Amino acid sequence: MPNLTLWSRRLRPAHLAGEARRIGKKVLRKIRRPERRVVTLEPAGEARGRALVSYIVDGLLVPPESQLPRGHTHFWESRQIARTFVDLGYTVDVIHWTNQAFEPVEPYDVLLDVRLNLERLAPSVGDACLKIQHIETAHYAFHNRAQQERLDALEERRGVRLAPRKTIEPNRAIETADFGIAVGNAFTIGTYEHAGTPIFRVPISVPCVYAAPEDKDFAACRRRFLWFGSGGLVHKGLDLVLEAFADMPEYELAVCGPIHMERDFEAAYVRELYESPNIRTLGWVDVAGERFRKLRRTTLGVVYPSCSEGGGGSVITCLHAGLLPIVTREASVDLHGFGTELPEASVGAIREAVREMAATDPSTLRDQAMTAWRHARTQHTRETFARDYRRVAERILSADGESDDG
Repeated sequence: MPNLTLWSRRLRPAHLAGEARRIGKKVLRKIRRPERRVVTLEPAGEARGRALVSYIVDGLLVPPESQLPRGHTHFWESRQIARTFVDLGYTVDVIHWTNQAFEPVEPYDVLLDVRLNLERLAPSVGDACLKIQHIETAHYAFHNRAQQERLDALEERRGVRLAPRKTIEPNRAIETADFGIAVGNAFTIGTYEHAGTPIFRVPISVPCVYAAPEDKDFAACRRRFLWFGSGGLVHKGLDLVLEAFADMPEYELAVCGPIHMERDFEAAYVRELYESPNIRTLGWVDVAGERFRKLRRTTLGVVYPSCSEGGGGSVITCLHAGLLPIVTREASVDLHGFGTELPEASVGAIREAVREMAATDPSTLRDQAMTAWRHARTQHTRETFARDYRRVAERILSADGESDDG
């Protein structure tokens, strides 16, 4: 019975240890209370003004950079954004984007926020304050509609109704902002074009980089693939990937993500996740750990048919690891001579793309993987993010209204 399969897995020592670590982190976060904190950073010399950054405050509560969580790029990026404005001469106050109690007691020259605080705080900071939306998702209207369409399609295919997991609150951040800065590509930026707000692009960073895949045995790994993502499993297309591989026993799939956090999905796909011999469900995998390093050596590509992304960070990490992407346009990842963009998000399209990639000559696969790796190393590192973010911030502060949203 499916329930017996699930309970047997949930009672395993490794699962119980993981749950204990997760609960411990939640308790520690509650003790730190980041949603209530205000962190102030001072420039080296006399301040030219004051900036308010409303994003992720956690990274500024963990002094050693090595202790920053690697589960999402926003922990480091939010920290770097604040430091950028400090380096440009501003005193910077940093709050968490979910902090709805904060009210300004100081005048601000710059206000940067991701979603909810921009419109709320705009009247308090005044018209003279430069307002910037940091864009790390597609526009909420596109995002929510796309997710609902995926849930509806799943119900039609399988007769099961799952709860939405990635809903974004309606907001008027882009309409309130003077400028936007997006970590996604032209797809993501295009979902905001209705507002007419100038938007600049700073390509998303990654928490880890890896050596080039020059010595990888592409002939040996050509039938092995990966799904690698975080929460919102239907949103990120895991249902489609599981259905595709369940009927392709000659190909292997490793599933890396917090599956146990979405128990309705886990119950609906228990056969594919735990009872299909060609599918391994590994759970959350640390990108700096040996398990992921082994996967990058023994796996050909990542299959990620997401319905809406703000930068495709998990796929970008896989590009750094030398994996070839099979993605939807909505995954927000640029392909330049490598990988496959799916013509549609369907089980059939995924099967066809997997088979075609696996049938490609190993030397061609190596060339494409090296191209993907070089692209990631050139465009998506912490160093390039810091450089490009400063360039864009300087341009915005100089009131140059021409965006570079390509």
